[in-house]
Amino acid sequence: MSSLSSKQGPRYRHIAGESEPYETIGVEKLTPIIGAEISGVDLSSALSNRTMDEIHRALAENLVIFFRDQHITPQQHLAFGRQFGELHIHPAAPNEGDPALMKIYADKDSPRANGEGWHTDVSCDVEPPMGSILYIKQCPPRGGDTLFANMYAAYEALSDRMKAYLDGLTALHDGEQTFRGLYANYGVKDRPEYPRAEHPVVRTHPVTGKKALYVNRGFTRFLIGVPRDESDAMLAYLYQHAENPLFQCRFRWTENAIAFWDNRCAQHRAMWDYWPHTRSGARVTVKGERPV
Repeated sequence: MSSLSSKQGPRYRHIAGESEPYETIGVEKLTPIIGAEISGVDLSSALSNRTMDEIHRALAENLVIFFRDQHITPQQHLAFGRQFGELHIHPAAPNEGDPALMKIYADKDSPRANGEGWHTDVSCDVEPPMGSILYIKQCPPRGGDTLFANMYAAYEALSDRMKAYLDGLTALHDGEQTFRGLYANYGVKDRPEYPRAEHPVVRTHPVTGKKALYVNRGFTRFLIGVPRDESDAMLAYLYQHAENPLFQCRFRWTENAIAFWDNRCAQHRAMWDYWPHTRSGARVTVKGERPV
């Protein structure tokens, strides 16, 4: 084993604990680090309390969960989201008739696609979303995958010295440069201003109690109380670190599939490699709490 491998092995080691078996759903992990496909569930029908509890648990254990071959109406999509909390209204994006049902669409005439860069959804809000539930009804024959990254693992892989440096630091998250003009092609007018908020660089998950790295390229602008050149260098390192493939899974979409991810401990990136084909669907987002 090379010296590089021997030095980096323990730092990037992540041991996924074995969990108790599930009784009402099937859970097939995509990787040991993040992601699982859920089977045995029809989201168009009423789910038992036990099944809902196990879906909650699967999300907490895997950070992002996937359901294939689902045929749900917009009302059922919204109702499923409400099983996890009050729904979040996106501050800029077009919707599908209901303010809580965000439109996801890209075709040959689109100037861009949703979520092309690594980000956590609307982290610029004072109370950023807890989770997002994306339902893709039409997808290209190839491409259009979404990548997800585990921010628990990213934090754990930092050195003790880096963890000490980041402890107590906050960062500004600002939606202005991300959202202004972003949806002009849909005829959406810009708002006078977009959300901005200060959040801890490392947040503690309210359910698992685990620490997660909480900065992202999409919305984080600078570290508070740190010289700008130092902030830029530190954030550049943290972004690169968070995007390490060792922390990731990659989901290959099929029509009528659903992805449900926890924004408090995961980042994601949608690949726009399918032009001129069309990809369309809708997203329901669940409100979260102020990061601590």
